[in-house]
Amino acid sequence: MMQLKDDSRPATISPVKFASALDYQLQDFAALAHVHRNTVRNNPNSPDLQRFMRDSVRVLQAAADLRGSVGDALFWFRNHPIRDFDRKTADLLVSEGKTDAVLGYLDSLEAGATG
Repeated sequence: MMQLKDDSRPATISPVKFASALDYQLQDFAALAHVHRNTVRNNPNSPDLQRFMRDSVRVLQAAADLRGSVGDALFWFRNHPIRDFDRKTADLLVSEGKTDAVLGYLDSLEAGATG
């Protein structure tokens, strides 16, 4: 996930790199983060934008740990409908503020796989 770091701001995630990694169109990405599309380029430090990306990275890291690869986690995050959440994808759930619920879901999958 370090490849998402904004090179000019060491503690910030780059929205352009994030959108590119997940193959989002900027307007779709902005909608998920609940910001105006111009915010992605003009205000990359926007608290709402950074919050969405940080929450997404938390879920992506947990999914990568479970699935064994970042590539699989990226695909799962954007494309896999989760039955327990009305078949919504993880990115939509994070956008709705349900990050902790998705992390709990992943933890339960991991516990089932290991326990």
